[in-house]
Amino acid sequence: MNPFVYARASSLAEAARLGLDKGTFVAGGTNLLDLMKLEVVAPERLIDISRLDFGGIEERPDGGLRIGAMVRNSDLAADGLVRERYPVLAKALLAGASGQIRNMASTGGNLLQRTRCYYFYDTAMPCNKRAPGSGCQAIGGINRSHAIFGGSEHCIATHPSDMAVALRALDAAVEIERDDGARRVVELESFYRLPKDTPHIETVLEPGELITAVLLPPPAALRQAYRKVRDRASYAFALVSVAGIVRLEGGLIESAAFAFGGVAPQPWRDETFEHILMGNKPGPDLFARATDTLVMQAAPTKDNAFKVLLLQRTTQAVLSELTGV
Repeated sequence: MNPFVYARASSLAEAARLGLDKGTFVAGGTNLLDLMKLEVVAPERLIDISRLDFGGIEERPDGGLRIGAMVRNSDLAADGLVRERYPVLAKALLAGASGQIRNMASTGGNLLQRTRCYYFYDTAMPCNKRAPGSGCQAIGGINRSHAIFGGSEHCIATHPSDMAVALRALDAAVEIERDDGARRVVELESFYRLPKDTPHIETVLEPGELITAVLLPPPAALRQAYRKVRDRASYAFALVSVAGIVRLEGGLIESAAFAFGGVAPQPWRDETFEHILMGNKPGPDLFARATDTLVMQAAPTKDNAFKVLLLQRTTQAVLSELTGV
């Protein structure tokens, strides 16, 4: 591990100010410390924000929730309001990592965790995300776990978070604070950047900015489900995951919100897929037509073509669970 300067921030403003000077924030450290040990990243300055008060889980006036960035994943999954109003989020959190990691991992850190692409973690291999301009070994290499949507000729890595997939289906937003105290709110839809020709730039965060909270709107429906397909039942990242939210009215699907994990560089949504479902009677024919449309833009690689059918079947199973058909 390379030498670095350690600083413990006493306030959000101090943390943001220190972050402007080539600083890297550490909270639970469940991902960052692994990356440092493997020398995938080598921060010059490590800024400890684990003792700052980002607030807990608070009900908002509109019936939504404000989730402080330092809320631990285990506490968030166990919270009564989350379990009652946003069960898809609780299920996604419990499907991610292990109990020990959930006890340490923070809400903000979960959103910012790095890809689990094996070439990203292997410093002997070229990786545009780790070393811009060096190439992407996954393209043409072993790419079974990689993206079928949203990739580019420079990167086909996937985003690893289960929590972020549920938050994307819930239309969550990210609260961000700067060193001067100014705050902005970014919809999760716009928070992540597709790789294009700059895969090393993963979010819209600017130097010195911190995530202070995640904002959830009032729950749109209580028919919510999360399903994760992985190589083993224990701690493993998703090959495909589906977060689904459906509202039924008069036997028809009045609204639908779906997000997909394990298939793209960010939690993936497809408005055309959702629109096909809305206003129609649920059933196998509708589900097949919608999922056929969902995968029309898929660009699988030599090793992960199985994800196309897997995504369709998993999504159909979630639709059946949500609608009782």
